[in-house]
Amino acid sequence: MKGGRRTLWAGAALVIAGCAAALALHLRGPQIEVVQVQRTPLVRTLQFSARVATRSRVDIGATVTGRVAQVLVAEGVMVRAGDALVQLEDQEWRAALAQAEAAEQQAEALLSGLRGSGRTAAEAGLAQAQAGARAANAALARAEQLLAQGFYSPAQLDEARRAAAVAQAQARSAQAQLAANADTGSEVRQARAQGELARAGAQAARARLAQATLRAPADGRVLLRQVEPGQIVQPGKALLSLALAGPTELVAQVDERFLEQLRAGQSASVVADAFPEQRFTAQVLSLAPAVDAERGAVEVKFALTGSVPAFLREDMTLSVEVETARRDAALVLPQRAVRTPAHGGPPEVLVVEDGRAQVRVLRLGLSTLGAVEVLEGLAQGELVLAAPSVVPGARVRAKRVDWVPAAPPSAARAEDAGAAMANAMGR
Repeated sequence: MKGGRRTLWAGAALVIAGCAAALALHLRGPQIEVVQVQRTPLVRTLQFSARVATRSRVDIGATVTGRVAQVLVAEGVMVRAGDALVQLEDQEWRAALAQAEAAEQQAEALLSGLRGSGRTAAEAGLAQAQAGARAANAALARAEQLLAQGFYSPAQLDEARRAAAVAQAQARSAQAQLAANADTGSEVRQARAQGELARAGAQAARARLAQATLRAPADGRVLLRQVEPGQIVQPGKALLSLALAGPTELVAQVDERFLEQLRAGQSASVVADAFPEQRFTAQVLSLAPAVDAERGAVEVKFALTGSVPAFLREDMTLSVEVETARRDAALVLPQRAVRTPAHGGPPEVLVVEDGRAQVRVLRLGLSTLGAVEVLEGLAQGELVLAAPSVVPGARVRAKRVDWVPAAPPSAARAEDAGAAMANAMGR
């Protein structure tokens, strides 16, 4: 009997103790996961696709209509400035050039003749005409005297006067001819104009013949060949595409939402999908001044900062990771721990103080996808609720969980491995 009572009292004591423990546990609140605010390097990066491009890329086409006689280059070959690339049939243009050069030579011969033998002949003619005029004038004077003496008739005097007038006209004509053969004379000017016209015709014929040969405008590599012998080509149609020699660039189209994070001079890590083990470096060269309205993207160009890898090809697709911001020792907590008040206002978190969840208003700095920098509102070592869905002021029991920062981006320094945060934006 006594033993049964002792057993009963013992069971009751256990029940009471269990209820007391449950009540105490209830009063202490539910167990909530918390993370500790810590200092760590924080790195923000953007990751996107880019392509290889030379700074200058040109299309080569014909400026005249013609039939292709020869294609002198193949895709991938290097060419020098002035190298012949495509040859059109040019027999007709060569004949036109020969005709124009003959006309030029004829004009030059005419001008040379006027300045040489023509001028000598004109001078001789003038001297002869002037001598004839003097003789005719002397004959007229004698005829006038003989008429006065009664030895000549008036008819004979009229004939002497006509002969003197003709001789003087011939002298004036010879004088005009000599003036015309002078360097400033009309015939020389006309011959010079004909010579210039012939030279212009020859130059035009040479230029047209030169258009039959398509040449490289500068050193470069043939990227694309779209022409074959026998093909009829028209002006304006691209026959070859050349990447001109010069610094290799990378070009990317980046979502305009990230425009604020990018600026010239930022470092980048680059890897080709086909050669994942051969990483190289680049630097942001420039940002386009305008945004592509259709794609909502801005063009970003990169310059290689080291030697150009031998495997790079024009238009090859690459993965680029740009370091847009870095903090060497930032006070950091997970993004998921930050809450935004429904009524608006600054961001806040819930911290554990005296067993309760208390609101703490923050001022934040650098932000990545996984972490955020705390500028004001928290101290190192404080415990923050990992999931801030608890009602502020509620009792909680902190269950600390290890917070492992994300691996550093590939562009980060090796000494930051395991401590830096990456903000990897999808392609």
